[in-house]
Amino acid sequence: MIVRTVDEAIKTGRQIKSETWNSIRLSLKDDNMGFSFHITTIYAGTETPIHYQNHLETVYCISGKGEVETVADGKVYPIVPGTVYILDKHDKHLLRASEKLQLACVFNPPLHGKEIHDENGVYPLEAEPIE
Repeated sequence: MIVRTVDEAIKTGRQIKSETWNSIRLSLKDDNMGFSFHITTIYAGTETPIHYQNHLETVYCISGKGEVETVADGKVYPIVPGTVYILDKHDKHLLRASEKLQLACVFNPPLHGKEIHDENGVYPLEAEPIE
């Protein structure tokens, strides 16, 4: 069994930060679960372009308010606590936070740990693990 707290994850380098978000990576590829699990905060007043070409993701909103827009068709979906959105087709999207969003995210295949979005909003398939 693996047991981790958010505080322990932060202290051991499992928190990755960018200009618009931070992600606490509670479960990663080296845990051998077949997925990774993250608690992600999207900063209020930001927009993040994302296109997970190499991963599928499920996102559950714990708190806050925002919206996700699918780029292909321009559809906008509100995000409030209790909302789940599932990126089952590698959907290119824009994630906007009108209030700070706290999200629980699951990735398949799992992340290694230090991934950040590249210039196209993509996470690489292989990346440096957290040590």
